[in-house]
Amino acid sequence: MKSNRPLIAHVSLFCACAFWGLMAPLGKHAMTHGIDGISMVSFRVAGGALLFWLTSFFVRREHVPLKDILLFAGAAVFGLVTNQCCYTIGLSITSPVNASIVTTSMPIFAMLLAALILGEPITSKKALGVFLGCSGAVTLIVTSASAANDRVGNILGDLLCLGAQFSFALYLSLFNKLIRKYSVFTVNKWMFTFAALFILPFTYGHVAAIDFPSISMRTWLETAFTVFFCTYISYILMMVGQHILRPTVVSIYNYVQPLVSVTVSVLTGIGVFRSTQGIAVVLVFLGVWLVTKSKSRADVMRERVAKDDNM
Repeated sequence: MKSNRPLIAHVSLFCACAFWGLMAPLGKHAMTHGIDGISMVSFRVAGGALLFWLTSFFVRREHVPLKDILLFAGAAVFGLVTNQCCYTIGLSITSPVNASIVTTSMPIFAMLLAALILGEPITSKKALGVFLGCSGAVTLIVTSASAANDRVGNILGDLLCLGAQFSFALYLSLFNKLIRKYSVFTVNKWMFTFAALFILPFTYGHVAAIDFPSISMRTWLETAFTVFFCTYISYILMMVGQHILRPTVVSIYNYVQPLVSVTVSVLTGIGVFRSTQGIAVVLVFLGVWLVTKSKSRADVMRERVAKDDNM
């Protein structure tokens, strides 16, 4: 069974990122046919909280002290509330192609924040990666600024999706020890609970005003897919991969999202792929690759110890 763990981790990561890639075109279609961005966020946090609480009754229960419960509230602000609000609302007004491309910038933000918060070294390779990644993001945003419709892109939507990546990277940097301390079900149960408490009081009236009978079955199925597979299942699968594989390997699977999203969006006609977007993809991919291949603080310390031992 142990020999199968790496394979299980790789399959889990691929499926999680493929589901997130599918969320861009499917979620976009739902949000243009009766379910807007605010309602989709509400369904995701409420559905996630309900599903993780139900699951928690069938797995080993962990004691969480009050201090950590309060920390989960802070984690929910950056990891779910800001992240999901920015991404889901951003996706509702920009193209699914652009939204998926922007998601690949998260490792760059993570490395920058790790340098500022955790003291990770900034190497020349890392600096070049950040520059290329930022250049790709700027290229994408400039393209959106001149776009005639949201099939090409929308600058506000792109910036919101970019803000979502920054928020999630900040969450990883600030709450890394907390999320490693508990199981995936405990972490997500409390985070989704607080996210629902923070969001639903402000969005309940908006959701209640939806003309439910007029919404098609296809839109409800797309919404259900987003809540169950792109929220509940994907968060579980991602944690499975993170517990077995190295962070650099995990980050490589981030590339699956735009590949799936762009392919489905173009084939279904809800998005277009232009040469400038292709340039942005190459720049962002190269930037993320350089950042993930750069040395961490642990690598630098090991090299110093090895050098001292050889002297």
